[in-house]
Amino acid sequence: MPHDHSDHDHPHALLPPEPALRVKALERLLTRKGLIDPAALDEIIDTYENRIGPRNGAEVVARAWSDPEFRVALLEDATAVVAEMGFFGRQGEHVVAVENTDELHNIVVCTLCSCYPWPLLGIPPGWYKSDAYRARVVREPRKVLAEFGVELPEETAVRVWDSTAEVRYLVIPQRPAGSEGLDVDALSDLVTRDSMIGTGLAKAP
Repeated sequence: MPHDHSDHDHPHALLPPEPALRVKALERLLTRKGLIDPAALDEIIDTYENRIGPRNGAEVVARAWSDPEFRVALLEDATAVVAEMGFFGRQGEHVVAVENTDELHNIVVCTLCSCYPWPLLGIPPGWYKSDAYRARVVREPRKVLAEFGVELPEETAVRVWDSTAEVRYLVIPQRPAGSEGLDVDALSDLVTRDSMIGTGLAKAP
């Protein structure tokens, strides 16, 4: 995975993986035949990466940080709460919210494939789908977190949640110190995609 630098000396390390090459070749072929418009494709990808998600998830987290009643409702029935906000549909039918605290840090993986809450987080990152991440985060979550730059106190337990076709998880990261008094829009700017997977922390204001 990208955060594991052990294979960077391999002569082919900078080449895209074979599936990516196949997708690129297929895209070129379909473009030449006039079956797809590259600009439209770029717009779709940009929408899922930047506008649909992870901005949606960040808005949910920011509201949970600033509204105690909303937070309780989210932890009790995230599917209903995010649906009321308009965040529902394919890959987002069954959502569970889990909360990071001083005592517990949550991290999400899909050990079978790449189940992921698209309406909240957008397109899953490449490392989330990698065999290395899926295998290692279950066995050695603290080591994987350290490779993402997340060093936790020994007293903080780590819980790994396995996302499936039946249920997908949203991590509510801890609210960063110094964010008191910020409104929802400002708070949402502190929420990163990785922090909602559990492989990162919210940004400091």
